[in-house]
Amino acid sequence: MEWLLVGLGLVILLLAGDALVRGAVNVSLRIGIPALIVSLTIVAFGTSAPELLISIEAALKNAPGIALGNVVGSNIANVLLVLGVPALLAPIQTSHCNSRRNYVLMIAASVLFIGVATAGFFTFVSGLILLAGLMVALGSAFYQARCHRKAEAACAMEEEEEVEGADPDMPWWRIGVFLVLGLIGLPLGADLMVDNAEVIARRYGVSDTVIGLTLIALGTSLPELATTVMAALRRQADVALGNVIGSNLFNLLAIIGVTSLIHPIRVDPDFFEFDFWVMLGASLMLIPFVFLRQDLTRIWGVVFTALYLLYIAVTLT
Repeated sequence: MEWLLVGLGLVILLLAGDALVRGAVNVSLRIGIPALIVSLTIVAFGTSAPELLISIEAALKNAPGIALGNVVGSNIANVLLVLGVPALLAPIQTSHCNSRRNYVLMIAASVLFIGVATAGFFTFVSGLILLAGLMVALGSAFYQARCHRKAEAACAMEEEEEVEGADPDMPWWRIGVFLVLGLIGLPLGADLMVDNAEVIARRYGVSDTVIGLTLIALGTSLPELATTVMAALRRQADVALGNVIGSNLFNLLAIIGVTSLIHPIRVDPDFFEFDFWVMLGASLMLIPFVFLRQDLTRIWGVVFTALYLLYIAVTLT
């Protein structure tokens, strides 16, 4: 029953997150917020809402292993699994991508995150530091997007059509329904997942940290996996790689940053023995595809996927 409830919680989280994105995007565009800013902020935050609510719920229920493991495990899964599995289906032409600046920001965010964690707790001050890093990353993304828009001479209407969830014909009552469903569903789904994940951890004699790094992290990475699979099949390498880099940035800076403002998160020393370094090492494995113009071929897909399965096996044992 606990496994079914965890699955139900995940489904509610994903549906509620999508509803919140749709509602918030359409409200923002209706009141005149530029589509570019909506894309870089509301959409990005909205798609990370399930992970955020899980981390907050876990921190409040004194399950720091789930709160932190959710983020670290998701970042590992995003690189090794979310890029590995699509590469098995179709080679990802990363040689055509220009993701250097965002990738450097992701590595810097990883180092900052680990550095802040050495204090043993993510506190209110830690949250402010991480959110300051997020502001830098958003500022850089905004500048890049503006430069790209000018270079391509894209008109405002084309820009709005590219915003996820935007529907100029959506009536206000439907926007309200999406917002309500999102705001109710997210905490409900998070509560179901965290409560039942703790039951599973006790039943199988594993720690909350292990559950966060594996079951919770894998579940919350499924939307990124689906997005990247479709991007790979459509030969949209920039979307595939950008999806992973952007998600990892938000996981490190926004999710733990916001959660730390609400409740301190204790850092299990085990993270420094293995998981933090796997997360950083997995991120560094993207160097050939970002800086050396290598394509993510099926062979790399096998390597990435096998490494993720090995990581899961080691974590569970």
